[in-house]
Amino acid sequence: MENNHSSRIFYLDWLRIFAIAGVLLFHSAMPYVADWGWHLKNKETSHVLLEFNFFLSRFRMPLLFFISGAVGWVLMQKISHRAFLALRFKRLFIPLVAAIFLVVPPQIYFERLSQGYTGSFVDFWPSTFAFVPYPNGNTSWHHMWFVAYLFLYDIIAMPVVAFLQSEKGSRFLEKAGSVLNGRAIYLLLLLPLTTHLLLNHKYPRSNDLIHDLNYFLYWGWFFFAGLFAMACPAIMESITRLRREILAAAFILLLVVNGIRWNGAEPGWDYQSAAWLQWPASFFDAIVTLLGWTWVLTLVGYGRQYLNRPHAGLPYIREIIYPFYILHQTVIVVLTYYIIQSPEGIGTKYLLTVLATFIICMLMIHTLVRPFQVPRFLLGMKANMALPGFFRLRKKIAVAAVLIILLTVTAMYTPFCKKPDEKELINRDKQPNVNKQAKLLPEPFTPLSIIQRF
Repeated sequence: MENNHSSRIFYLDWLRIFAIAGVLLFHSAMPYVADWGWHLKNKETSHVLLEFNFFLSRFRMPLLFFISGAVGWVLMQKISHRAFLALRFKRLFIPLVAAIFLVVPPQIYFERLSQGYTGSFVDFWPSTFAFVPYPNGNTSWHHMWFVAYLFLYDIIAMPVVAFLQSEKGSRFLEKAGSVLNGRAIYLLLLLPLTTHLLLNHKYPRSNDLIHDLNYFLYWGWFFFAGLFAMACPAIMESITRLRREILAAAFILLLVVNGIRWNGAEPGWDYQSAAWLQWPASFFDAIVTLLGWTWVLTLVGYGRQYLNRPHAGLPYIREIIYPFYILHQTVIVVLTYYIIQSPEGIGTKYLLTVLATFIICMLMIHTLVRPFQVPRFLLGMKANMALPGFFRLRKKIAVAAVLIILLTVTAMYTPFCKKPDEKELINRDKQPNVNKQAKLLPEPFTPLSIIQRF
């Protein structure tokens, strides 16, 4: 059974690694894809990379949320809810705050350089504490939106899990397992499909949490699907048993969606309309939504069937995968600021971005993060009690630091709630490749120029 407390569920680890690898490939391609906007853009763009990223975008983040929900269920079977909340606060909230002020600012700085800013990073960094939300200001969580949303989902999940662990909850899961068996699991898609269709054009994706109702629910359904599937083994068994059928559906949906896109027939939303459903935009959106769900369920089914096995290197990868996620986008932005100024072709630039980002992140983790308690704490890693006592964080000091950060962020949170402009509410995955302020700077592509920027 999935909720066996004595054994680790290895396929969740492998799927998480696969998803993070997809995130690396996706973000490394963003400076070079056609039609989509990003923080920095290469002069020439690629439609091949656009199609690659479109495919990855259907399942990479949904898969991470599905896995996170499954892991949340497993953790709350092993530890108390109070301990779970403390763990998630340490693993999610603290790294989120640390990233906002330490990891994300270099991304914004190099974007500002591409827009004509000429100051040093030392001059720029204090503007992060002005708490003016990006893009008008320089305070943002950028790719760490995933961690912010996940932290809230974990909090919401606690009373849900408490119910499922009760006697009534056990009876509910037993009935659900008998009903949602075999192809009846497809009924689970009705609720997320309905909410997305009704809310998509009224709440376009913004990643700001406050005005992101549609996508907060969209990602949340994947999270709770993972939790519910892990709590009800019959559902996970059905996903595994039907994996080939779901893969076939996913492939057919991919052909249909791309056939519509490639023939220029992709419908747009009328954001001024008061109608809840719009034809044919709602129909197309339903297909795209189902496309994401089928690929996630396919990966889960095949992962559970073939990847539920240990490996000697798995504990090491589990330890570094989270700080790798936190650091990777900052490294990509800094690198591509210089790479896009070189005369090389897109293929060479993309390959260099992927390999250099991987190597630099690994070096940073092993030289600046892993050996020391404070960086480990800030990036969500477990404390290493084998390190010298000087670097250990005593419990009281750690609690005091957490409370100080929490009070500071709570007091300053209001600027994060600023509603974006209407144009900024367009789905990021569909933004046109427009970066009017960006320009290539004349500085040579040399290590010295990188050092001088700081």
